[in-house]
Amino acid sequence: MTELSTARRAAVTVLLAAGLALALAPAAQADAPGASGASGAPAAPAPVPAADLAGARSAVQDPAVLDKVGHFFARKGVPPTQQLTIGAAEEAKAASDAAPRLAGDTVPVYTLDAGFVSGTPGAPVAKAEFTASKVVAADGQTASVWTVRQGDSWRVVNIASGGDESDYAAKAAGSGGGTAFREPQVNAWYVLRDGRVLPLDDEARRSVGADGVSLAGYQQLVHQRYGDKLPGSAYDREGKGGGYELNAAGAAAAAPAAQAAASGASGASAASGADGGSGLPAVTAAAALGATALVGAGAVLRRRRGNR
Repeated sequence: MTELSTARRAAVTVLLAAGLALALAPAAQADAPGASGASGAPAAPAPVPAADLAGARSAVQDPAVLDKVGHFFARKGVPPTQQLTIGAAEEAKAASDAAPRLAGDTVPVYTLDAGFVSGTPGAPVAKAEFTASKVVAADGQTASVWTVRQGDSWRVVNIASGGDESDYAAKAAGSGGGTAFREPQVNAWYVLRDGRVLPLDDEARRSVGADGVSLAGYQQLVHQRYGDKLPGSAYDREGKGGGYELNAAGAAAAAPAAQAAASGASGASAASGADGGSGLPAVTAAAALGATALVGAGAVLRRRRGNR
Protein backbone atom coordinates (compact mmCIF):
# COMPACT_ATOMS: atom_id res chain seq x y z
CA MET A 1 0.00 0.00 0.00
CA THR A 2 1.26 3.44 -0.88
CA GLU A 3 2.44 5.48 2.07
CA LEU A 4 0.35 8.63 2.44
CA SER A 5 1.12 11.92 4.11
CA THR A 6 -0.44 12.90 7.42
CA ALA A 7 -3.03 15.12 5.76
CA ARG A 8 -6.46 14.86 7.33
CA ARG A 9 -9.28 13.30 5.39
CA ALA A 10 -12.34 15.41 4.69
CA ALA A 11 -15.11 15.34 7.29
CA VAL A 12 -17.92 13.02 6.28
CA THR A 13 -21.60 13.84 6.79
CA VAL A 14 -23.98 10.98 6.37
CA LEU A 15 -27.53 12.23 6.92
CA LEU A 16 -28.72 10.72 3.65
CA ALA A 17 -32.29 10.76 2.44
CA ALA A 18 -34.38 7.81 1.25
CA GLY A 19 -33.88 5.55 4.23
CA LEU A 20 -30.13 5.88 4.66
CA ALA A 21 -30.32 7.57 8.07
CA LEU A 22 -27.89 6.37 10.70
CA ALA A 23 -29.24 3.73 13.11
CA LEU A 24 -27.39 4.12 16.39
CA ALA A 25 -27.60 1.41 19.01
CA PRO A 26 -27.30 1.99 22.75
CA ALA A 27 -23.69 2.28 23.89
CA ALA A 28 -22.00 -1.07 24.29
CA GLN A 29 -21.26 -1.90 27.88
CA ALA A 30 -18.40 -3.87 29.40
CA ASP A 31 -19.25 -7.40 30.52
CA ALA A 32 -19.89 -7.92 34.19
CA PRO A 33 -16.72 -8.47 36.23
CA GLY A 34 -15.85 -12.12 36.52
CA ALA A 35 -17.33 -13.13 33.18
CA SER A 36 -15.02 -15.25 31.10
CA GLY A 37 -14.77 -17.27 27.93
CA ALA A 38 -13.14 -20.65 27.53
CA SER A 39 -9.97 -19.09 28.91
CA GLY A 40 -9.24 -16.16 31.17
CA ALA A 41 -6.67 -14.87 28.67
CA PRO A 42 -7.59 -12.07 26.25
CA ALA A 43 -9.11 -13.48 23.07
CA ALA A 44 -8.96 -12.82 19.36
CA PRO A 45 -12.02 -11.18 17.73
CA ALA A 46 -14.76 -13.57 16.66
CA PRO A 47 -14.80 -14.12 12.88
CA VAL A 48 -17.80 -12.89 10.88
CA PRO A 49 -19.57 -15.58 8.81
CA ALA A 50 -19.16 -15.34 5.04
CA ALA A 51 -22.95 -15.30 4.65
CA ASP A 52 -23.14 -12.10 6.69
CA LEU A 53 -20.52 -10.42 4.52
CA ALA A 54 -22.36 -11.52 1.38
CA GLY A 55 -25.61 -10.07 2.72
CA ALA A 56 -23.93 -6.79 3.57
CA ARG A 57 -22.36 -6.57 0.13
CA SER A 58 -25.68 -7.24 -1.55
CA ALA A 59 -27.21 -4.29 0.33
CA VAL A 60 -24.49 -1.97 -0.98
CA GLN A 61 -25.07 -3.17 -4.54
CA ASP A 62 -28.69 -1.96 -4.45
CA PRO A 63 -29.10 0.63 -7.28
CA ALA A 64 -30.70 3.10 -4.84
CA VAL A 65 -27.66 2.86 -2.56
CA LEU A 66 -25.20 3.29 -5.43
CA ASP A 67 -27.19 6.34 -6.54
CA LYS A 68 -26.73 7.84 -3.06
CA VAL A 69 -23.02 7.08 -3.25
CA GLY A 70 -22.94 8.81 -6.64
CA HIS A 71 -24.43 11.93 -5.06
CA PHE A 72 -21.90 11.64 -2.23
CA PHE A 73 -19.12 11.73 -4.83
CA ALA A 74 -20.83 14.55 -6.73
CA ARG A 75 -20.97 16.66 -3.59
CA LYS A 76 -17.28 15.95 -2.80
CA GLY A 77 -17.87 15.89 0.94
CA VAL A 78 -20.37 18.78 1.13
CA PRO A 79 -23.15 17.52 3.44
CA PRO A 80 -26.75 17.28 2.17
CA THR A 81 -27.74 20.00 4.65
CA GLN A 82 -25.56 22.52 2.80
CA GLN A 83 -26.24 23.94 -0.63
CA LEU A 84 -23.85 23.36 -3.51
CA THR A 85 -22.74 26.03 -5.95
CA ILE A 86 -24.18 23.89 -8.73
CA GLY A 87 -27.85 23.21 -9.35
CA ALA A 88 -29.80 20.01 -8.84
CA ALA A 89 -29.53 19.05 -12.49
CA GLU A 90 -25.74 19.44 -12.50
CA GLU A 91 -25.49 17.44 -9.28
CA ALA A 92 -27.63 14.66 -10.75
CA LYS A 93 -25.43 14.52 -13.84
CA ALA A 94 -22.24 14.47 -11.74
CA ALA A 95 -23.73 11.67 -9.63
CA SER A 96 -24.48 9.64 -12.75
CA ASP A 97 -21.05 10.34 -14.23
CA ALA A 98 -19.43 9.11 -10.99
CA ALA A 99 -20.52 5.58 -11.95
CA PRO A 100 -19.69 4.16 -8.48
CA ARG A 101 -18.50 0.55 -8.40
CA LEU A 102 -17.46 -1.77 -5.61
CA ALA A 103 -13.75 -2.53 -5.29
CA GLY A 104 -12.26 -5.32 -3.22
CA ASP A 105 -13.98 -7.36 -0.54
CA THR A 106 -16.64 -6.38 1.95
CA VAL A 107 -14.92 -6.60 5.33
CA PRO A 108 -15.93 -6.68 8.99
CA VAL A 109 -14.69 -3.68 10.94
CA TYR A 110 -13.39 -4.45 14.42
CA THR A 111 -13.19 -1.84 17.19
CA LEU A 112 -11.45 -2.00 20.57
CA ASP A 113 -13.77 -3.78 23.00
CA ALA A 114 -14.84 -2.27 26.34
CA GLY A 115 -14.61 -5.62 28.12
CA PHE A 116 -11.01 -5.99 27.00
CA VAL A 117 -10.22 -2.49 28.26
CA SER A 118 -11.81 -3.15 31.64
CA GLY A 119 -9.93 -6.44 32.01
CA THR A 120 -12.90 -8.80 31.77
CA PRO A 121 -11.40 -12.33 31.63
CA GLY A 122 -11.64 -13.84 28.17
CA ALA A 123 -12.89 -10.64 26.53
CA PRO A 124 -11.80 -10.22 22.89
CA VAL A 125 -9.47 -7.37 22.02
CA ALA A 126 -12.04 -6.04 19.56
CA LYS A 127 -15.55 -6.74 18.30
CA ALA A 128 -17.09 -6.40 14.84
CA GLU A 129 -19.18 -3.23 14.80
CA PHE A 130 -20.23 -3.08 11.16
CA THR A 131 -19.10 -4.10 7.69
CA ALA A 132 -17.48 -1.83 5.12
CA SER A 133 -17.44 -1.97 1.32
CA LYS A 134 -15.06 0.19 -0.67
CA VAL A 135 -16.64 2.05 -3.60
CA VAL A 136 -14.69 3.86 -6.31
CA ALA A 137 -15.88 6.66 -8.62
CA ALA A 138 -14.92 7.12 -12.26
CA ASP A 139 -12.69 10.06 -11.29
CA GLY A 140 -10.83 8.03 -8.64
CA GLN A 141 -12.67 9.22 -5.52
CA THR A 142 -13.18 6.47 -2.94
CA ALA A 143 -15.73 5.96 -0.20
CA SER A 144 -16.44 3.36 2.45
CA VAL A 145 -20.06 2.25 2.74
CA TRP A 146 -20.98 0.92 6.18
CA THR A 147 -23.72 -1.62 6.77
CA VAL A 148 -25.26 -3.20 9.88
CA ARG A 149 -27.63 -6.12 10.26
CA GLN A 150 -31.21 -5.42 11.33
CA GLY A 151 -33.01 -8.66 11.95
CA ASP A 152 -32.60 -10.73 8.80
CA SER A 153 -31.65 -7.84 6.52
CA TRP A 154 -28.79 -5.41 6.08
CA ARG A 155 -28.98 -1.64 6.14
CA VAL A 156 -26.58 1.04 4.94
CA VAL A 157 -25.93 3.44 7.81
CA ASN A 158 -22.94 5.52 6.75
CA ILE A 159 -20.85 6.64 3.81
CA ALA A 160 -17.35 7.84 4.66
CA SER A 161 -14.65 9.32 2.47
CA GLY A 162 -11.65 7.15 1.65
CA GLY A 163 -11.31 3.44 2.30
CA ASP A 164 -9.50 2.98 5.61
CA GLU A 165 -11.58 0.01 6.69
CA SER A 166 -10.92 -2.04 3.56
CA ASP A 167 -7.37 -0.76 3.10
CA TYR A 168 -6.18 -1.74 6.57
CA ALA A 169 -7.85 -5.15 6.35
CA ALA A 170 -6.00 -5.70 3.06
CA LYS A 171 -2.75 -4.41 4.55
CA ALA A 172 -3.07 -6.86 7.44
CA ALA A 173 -3.77 -9.75 5.07
CA GLY A 174 -0.89 -8.82 2.81
CA SER A 175 1.67 -8.50 5.59
CA GLY A 176 1.24 -11.92 7.14
CA GLY A 177 -2.42 -12.26 8.04
CA GLY A 178 -4.26 -11.59 11.25
CA THR A 179 -7.20 -9.41 12.24
CA ALA A 180 -7.11 -5.65 11.67
CA PHE A 181 -8.81 -3.53 14.32
CA ARG A 182 -9.03 0.10 15.34
CA GLU A 183 -8.47 1.98 18.58
CA PRO A 184 -10.71 4.95 17.69
CA GLN A 185 -9.65 7.21 20.55
CA VAL A 186 -6.25 7.77 18.92
CA ASN A 187 -7.27 6.73 15.38
CA ALA A 188 -4.79 3.86 15.50
CA TRP A 189 -5.03 0.74 13.34
CA TYR A 190 -3.41 -2.52 14.42
CA VAL A 191 -3.29 -6.16 13.38
CA LEU A 192 -3.55 -8.98 15.90
CA ARG A 193 -1.19 -11.71 14.72
CA ASP A 194 0.22 -14.68 16.63
CA GLY A 195 -0.69 -13.19 19.99
CA ARG A 196 0.90 -9.81 19.28
CA VAL A 197 -0.63 -6.42 18.52
CA LEU A 198 1.32 -4.87 15.63
CA PRO A 199 0.98 -1.35 14.18
CA LEU A 200 -0.57 -0.63 10.79
CA ASP A 201 -0.36 3.17 10.82
CA ASP A 202 1.64 6.01 12.34
CA GLU A 203 -0.71 6.46 15.29
CA ALA A 204 -0.38 2.77 16.14
CA ARG A 205 3.42 2.96 15.90
CA ARG A 206 3.39 5.87 18.34
CA SER A 207 1.11 3.83 20.57
CA VAL A 208 2.88 0.44 20.74
CA GLY A 209 6.17 0.96 18.95
CA ALA A 210 7.32 -0.41 15.61
CA ASP A 211 7.54 -3.99 16.93
CA GLY A 212 4.22 -3.96 18.72
CA VAL A 213 3.41 -5.57 22.07
CA SER A 214 1.94 -8.82 23.33
CA LEU A 215 -1.83 -9.03 23.57
CA ALA A 216 -1.59 -8.99 27.37
CA GLY A 217 0.73 -5.98 27.21
CA TYR A 218 -1.72 -4.14 24.96
CA GLN A 219 -4.55 -4.88 27.39
CA GLN A 220 -2.54 -3.29 30.19
CA LEU A 221 -1.81 -0.30 27.98
CA VAL A 222 -5.43 0.45 27.02
CA HIS A 223 -6.64 -0.24 30.56
CA GLN A 224 -4.21 2.41 31.76
CA ARG A 225 -5.50 4.83 29.12
CA TYR A 226 -9.24 4.24 29.31
CA GLY A 227 -10.06 2.07 32.31
CA ASP A 228 -11.54 5.05 34.17
CA LYS A 229 -13.31 6.40 31.08
CA LEU A 230 -15.67 3.55 30.18
CA PRO A 231 -19.46 3.96 29.80
CA GLY A 232 -21.00 4.60 33.18
CA SER A 233 -17.79 6.04 34.63
CA ALA A 234 -17.57 9.47 36.25
CA TYR A 235 -15.73 10.60 33.11
CA ASP A 236 -18.71 9.50 31.03
CA ARG A 237 -21.36 10.93 33.38
CA GLU A 238 -19.63 14.30 33.34
CA GLY A 239 -19.88 14.37 29.55
CA LYS A 240 -16.14 14.48 28.93
CA GLY A 241 -16.14 11.84 26.15
CA GLY A 242 -14.59 12.80 22.85
CA GLY A 243 -11.15 11.37 22.37
CA TYR A 244 -7.77 10.74 23.89
CA GLU A 245 -4.61 12.73 23.25
CA LEU A 246 -1.70 10.38 22.75
CA ASN A 247 1.49 12.01 23.97
CA ALA A 248 4.30 10.95 21.66
CA ALA A 249 6.91 10.86 24.43
CA GLY A 250 4.55 9.04 26.77
CA ALA A 251 3.66 6.52 24.08
CA ALA A 252 7.31 5.80 23.38
CA ALA A 253 7.81 4.96 27.05
CA ALA A 254 4.50 3.13 27.44
CA ALA A 255 5.06 0.60 24.68
CA PRO A 256 8.21 -1.05 26.10
CA ALA A 257 6.79 -0.75 29.60
CA ALA A 258 3.66 -2.64 28.59
CA GLN A 259 5.77 -5.17 26.76
CA ALA A 260 8.02 -5.68 29.79
CA ALA A 261 5.01 -6.06 32.06
CA ALA A 262 3.75 -8.84 29.84
CA SER A 263 7.08 -10.66 29.51
CA GLY A 264 6.69 -14.31 30.33
CA ALA A 265 2.94 -14.09 29.70
CA SER A 266 3.05 -16.06 26.47
CA GLY A 267 -0.08 -17.88 27.58
CA ALA A 268 -2.03 -14.77 26.55
CA SER A 269 -1.81 -15.69 22.90
CA ALA A 270 -4.86 -15.17 20.71
CA ALA A 271 -7.66 -17.63 21.23
CA SER A 272 -10.65 -18.34 19.06
CA GLY A 273 -13.67 -16.21 19.92
CA ALA A 274 -16.10 -17.86 17.50
CA ASP A 275 -19.34 -19.03 19.04
CA GLY A 276 -20.99 -20.37 15.91
CA GLY A 277 -23.32 -17.37 15.55
CA SER A 278 -23.07 -14.12 13.67
CA GLY A 279 -20.03 -12.04 14.52
CA LEU A 280 -22.04 -8.82 14.26
CA PRO A 281 -24.62 -7.33 16.63
CA ALA A 282 -28.14 -7.05 15.23
CA VAL A 283 -28.10 -3.25 15.18
CA THR A 284 -24.95 -1.30 15.93
CA ALA A 285 -22.98 1.59 14.52
CA ALA A 286 -21.56 3.14 17.69
CA ALA A 287 -17.95 2.61 18.74
CA ALA A 288 -17.41 -0.32 21.08
CA LEU A 289 -16.54 1.84 24.08
CA GLY A 290 -19.82 3.71 23.83
CA ALA A 291 -21.40 6.55 21.90
CA THR A 292 -20.72 9.04 24.68
CA ALA A 293 -17.67 7.78 26.54
CA LEU A 294 -14.34 8.38 24.81
CA VAL A 295 -15.54 8.73 21.25
CA GLY A 296 -18.38 11.17 21.64
CA ALA A 297 -21.83 10.80 20.07
CA GLY A 298 -20.61 11.77 16.63
CA ALA A 299 -20.85 8.63 14.52
CA VAL A 300 -22.73 10.77 11.98
CA LEU A 301 -19.86 13.21 11.45
CA ARG A 302 -16.51 11.53 11.05
CA ARG A 303 -13.01 12.92 10.63
CA ARG A 304 -10.28 10.53 9.67
CA ARG A 305 -6.61 10.77 8.93
CA GLY A 306 -5.04 8.81 6.10
CA ASN A 307 -1.79 7.81 7.81
CA ARG A 308 -0.36 4.49 6.64
